[in-house]
Amino acid sequence: MKLLIYTDGGSRGNPGPAAFAVVVTDEAGKIIREYSRYLGKMTNNEAEYSGAIAALKEAEDLGATEVEVISDSEVMVRQINGQYRCKASNLQPFLSDLRERMSRFKQVTFRNVRREHPMVARADELLNREQDMMRSLQPHGRPNP
Repeated sequence: MKLLIYTDGGSRGNPGPAAFAVVVTDEAGKIIREYSRYLGKMTNNEAEYSGAIAALKEAEDLGATEVEVISDSEVMVRQINGQYRCKASNLQPFLSDLRERMSRFKQVTFRNVRREHPMVARADELLNREQDMMRSLQPHGRPNP
């Protein structure tokens, strides 16, 4: 079974409060599952990688043998595909984890698309909702004496 998983990650500030979202579809484009997760304080690229790792975890849980991960993060996709070297020491553990997870599938591809792609835009909407919700739970202002 092949799944297409659209993912997005982001932080407000770099580093800052971060989240990722995944939208899982079958080959016909029907949404099977979608969700977002708050990550705490991270860089934008760490959040992007966290989303890609979550995508592969989800694919494994759903029993996929082939996965296409689609993201608007050109840097992440090109690092995973070997077109760019990953020099950032904070990203190397993410990339190692991702490559190990990739070995569990018959085939895994990573593709970069523009952020306007409807499913990537959906993932972006989910992660922003997650960040807004977590922000609303944070205390505001000074405590009363």
